[in-house]
Amino acid sequence: MRKQGVFLAALLVGMAALVQGCVVAAVGAGAGTAVYVMGEFKAYEARDLTTVYMATQKAMEQLQLNVTAKTKDAMSATTVGRDSADTKITVKLSAAPEQTTKISIRVGTFGDETKSRLIYDQIKKNL
Repeated sequence: MRKQGVFLAALLVGMAALVQGCVVAAVGAGAGTAVYVMGEFKAYEARDLTTVYMATQKAMEQLQLNVTAKTKDAMSATTVGRDSADTKITVKLSAAPEQTTKISIRVGTFGDETKSRLIYDQIKKNL
């Protein structure tokens, strides 16, 4: 019984260390940083929201993705589209301090890192 308690305690400490590392990595993220976590690609660009939004629209067109919905206000924007396999693609933009924009890309329900990075790379080319 004591071995199980020690094992459980060690497991909890290990998990806490892993979670803390993720939080530190996320907090340290700045402009030019990109990560893929839990099916979503996230990046920060040192450009204002409107500039990144326009680059996103152009990237969707260049990649021949069918845009089905788009919204934008002063603090956020969302573009939803579908690829040729009818997979839903969502690009969310959020204004961040100092003319920086947070980009979140999800392809499908569970994510697709390769396609997400392809979309991100095309957005960057248009900036």
